[in-house]
Amino acid sequence: MNQESYIMDIIRGDDWMMDILHTARALDLPDWWVCAGFVRSKLWDVLHDFKKRTPLADVDVIYYDAEYPSEHIEKQLEQQLRGLRPEIPWSVKNQARMHVVSGLPPYSCAVDAISKFPETATSLGVALDANGQLQLAAPCGVADVLQAVLRPTVYYEQGTVNYHVYEQRIVKKNWQATWPKVHKAEQQEG
Repeated sequence: MNQESYIMDIIRGDDWMMDILHTARALDLPDWWVCAGFVRSKLWDVLHDFKKRTPLADVDVIYYDAEYPSEHIEKQLEQQLRGLRPEIPWSVKNQARMHVVSGLPPYSCAVDAISKFPETATSLGVALDANGQLQLAAPCGVADVLQAVLRPTVYYEQGTVNYHVYEQRIVKKNWQATWPKVHKAEQQEG
């Protein structure tokens, strides 16, 4: 079994995660994914043999709609999701506008946005296609998340203007306190 199939089997086997995906799918958003910590945290929980799910600060639902890049619409979508599952800390963001927040060139689609998240281990998304089949987006690969490695994506590497964002996230998130196997990648010598 390849690593992507392994990840998808873990998610398919988690009724809570699948219910979240079905709930997000109900919005019928263009180019949508549930991403970041939703996927990463589950995989790190499995890696650490945790029997209970690590609580999430939020459940990130992203989509790409260049015609309507409004934060107001995102808030309406969060309200719709809260109406369906009020106990979930939903966060909805249209990636057609989020490049401005990140100080990067415009994204071409949601997966392009995922590829530009700060860490490779967080650059993951899952969705259900039109037939209800689970899809995995891993534009930076899955090796780092499965090995609990923290490494910046290309847009946040040392020497880039965004490197400080990556470094601040590592300190602020303090993932090692929850998942002790998590470690920073060795620095590459230039």
